[in-house]
Amino acid sequence: MKRIFQFVTMLLLVVCGLFAQTAPVVPAVSAENAPELTTLLHEFLAGAGRDDVAMHERFWADDLIYTSAKGVRKTKADIMRDMRSAAPPKPGDEATVYTAEEVRIQQYGQAAIVAFRLVAMTEKEGTRRTASYLNTGTFVNRDGKWRAVGWQATAIPETAEQSP
Repeated sequence: MKRIFQFVTMLLLVVCGLFAQTAPVVPAVSAENAPELTTLLHEFLAGAGRDDVAMHERFWADDLIYTSAKGVRKTKADIMRDMRSAAPPKPGDEATVYTAEEVRIQQYGQAAIVAFRLVAMTEKEGTRRTASYLNTGTFVNRDGKWRAVGWQATAIPETAEQSP
């Protein structure tokens, strides 16, 4: 009797295991819109270096959640207000050129994650400084236009850049 009970218990465990439901794994579909997102990213970075208000308006979604490398959370309204209230550049002001390296794009239907290394080269009076950040943006395609709804920037310490 004990053996039959053990056999039935084992059989029930096996059958339950076969029918157990697990959370479905949703693989990243091919990033079919990677060229469009890459172009948008490069256009944005070029515009950011010129403080192009129109490019920021186009790039960020109205419901953006942005976390800066300094740990400050902002909305699109905050970013646009800061840009519009900034004094125009004067001759001799520092200029920054932004580029994206190691761009990785994963698309999930009408959403995409764009992760990359942002390199900021700043020059002032002949002195050049370079800073690097790891950025991750979450984009959503609304009405045929990709816009960033989430953004996270993390500064890479200089010592980390020099490590292999």
